[in-house]
Amino acid sequence: MSIKQSFDRESPKFSVIIPVYNSAETLQRAIASVLEQTWPAHEIIVVDDGSTDSSLQVANGFASKVRVIHQSNAGVSAARNRGAESATGDWLAFLDADDWYYPDRLKWHAEWIKRDGSLDFLTGDYEYRREDGSLISASMELHPSGREMLGKAGGSHEVVMETQEIGAFVADHFGDIHTLSVPRKTFCELGGYPLGFKVCEDVHFLTRLCAVSGRVGVICRPMGAYLIHGDSATRTDPLKAQEYNVQTLLDLKNLARGFSAPVQRGVMARLRNGRLNLGYALVKSGRRRDAIGAVLPSLIETPGWASFRNILSIMKG
Repeated sequence: MSIKQSFDRESPKFSVIIPVYNSAETLQRAIASVLEQTWPAHEIIVVDDGSTDSSLQVANGFASKVRVIHQSNAGVSAARNRGAESATGDWLAFLDADDWYYPDRLKWHAEWIKRDGSLDFLTGDYEYRREDGSLISASMELHPSGREMLGKAGGSHEVVMETQEIGAFVADHFGDIHTLSVPRKTFCELGGYPLGFKVCEDVHFLTRLCAVSGRVGVICRPMGAYLIHGDSATRTDPLKAQEYNVQTLLDLKNLARGFSAPVQRGVMARLRNGRLNLGYALVKSGRRRDAIGAVLPSLIETPGWASFRNILSIMKG
């Protein structure tokens, strides 16, 4: 069931929160992309999470255009939550320090919010880009739920994702943190991003958000860029990253008992895929028996061809 909102939709005010930890080289671009929005942000909040490089100095260099909060290193979830606690806008938008918005990112959401008061949150497409700025691909075309929404949109740049379609989005979401617009009231009622998880904290929050939402606005145009770089956790230690991913999804599985049936199915599908990815990482490490053990629980929990196929895939190496 949707959380009822109470704020002025005629002039939505966006608080854009940028957590940063040792990202001095890219932070200026991220902040500049928010300052260049065709729908001006109500405020930009940079939360420095105990950086040891010059990130704090870069943020302070924007003077009155940016509100800067410094905290001891506590992780990206704590930094985002700290920004949300300090925000004065009625809508929250997030941007990681190595990514950037495209000029109409806030405008597209703001104008839709003014027209449609029943949207619980909004998201949209984005582009994967390399460190040299070159394009890899857009996100929606790569994900089944994204292709479903593109088909439903039929060429329109706006489409509404409804309750029966949210499960597929939970299972394999196409919208990332920097395309998410969420009412601050909803964010706070849900408790924000979870603490204590190394990876997948964004999926954890997004799933809980989907569980209380019935109508989601989707922009079928790229709203920003997601930077792919070689020193991310999933590339430097893929096995550990997949282990952390499954830990987060197991926590979601426990919470999902109180979710709607479509969201529950989405969580179990995502967990099944997470276990498969962990299995692949274990196989590459020469631990095939452990790989089978990692995937087997899905066959027990959600018996069917998809789970059985995953077991066969691991056994074949």
